[in-house]
Amino acid sequence: MPLLHYLEPGEDFPPSSEALAYPSGLLAAGGRLDSATLLKAYGRGIFPWYEAPQPVLWWTPDPRSILPLEDLHVSRSLRKTLRRDALTLSIDKAFADVMEACAAPRDGQRGTWIDRDMIQAYHRLSEEGHAHSIEVWREGTLVGGLYGVAIGGAFFGESMFSRETDASKIALVALVWVLRKRGAVFIDCQIESEHLNSLGARNVSRVDFENRLQHTVDMSPATDNWVLPESTGALL
Repeated sequence: MPLLHYLEPGEDFPPSSEALAYPSGLLAAGGRLDSATLLKAYGRGIFPWYEAPQPVLWWTPDPRSILPLEDLHVSRSLRKTLRRDALTLSIDKAFADVMEACAAPRDGQRGTWIDRDMIQAYHRLSEEGHAHSIEVWREGTLVGGLYGVAIGGAFFGESMFSRETDASKIALVALVWVLRKRGAVFIDCQIESEHLNSLGARNVSRVDFENRLQHTVDMSPATDNWVLPESTGALL
């Protein structure tokens, strides 16, 4: 396995063909979570995923889960929830709070891979305009959301959370809404899950994913605005 140290200008990640078959997609270890390295990684379809005290581990799994924006599936029950307008939406209003919520323990787990270093790193990306969060609120209380990195016509989803039924699904529907306005193409969901499959995500090969990425990372957005309607009903 290649050992990845801090990338100096001109250095790059190993080719994805060097990724391990088991654990699937492990490409390199080491390096830093500075903005330049993260953006270089995402532009190549590589993302960090590790648990302290491990070094940073960099992954490019095969197959890869993606959600083409035109394939979003909104179930009948979710449409009813959206039409009720009981929840409100925002974007980039509470990025750090969303990350903290995604990092919280779930289902008896001690926590997630999102440690303080990752929170700080992605918060820097958000301040630089590369990372974004979607927030779902009920009467001023944060009940769901997601965050990720936007490059060109691709959005690299990192994590989502839900404190009440369908809140994370609503966040994803809101993300697709704003990405369509910006002329984006797909969301990288990284690893397959039943939750995301129910919303239209599907697996593609690493080669297919990298080909798609090559045609999207240099796209210019149709608008620089990251705005959402406050009403969930307006998403339909």
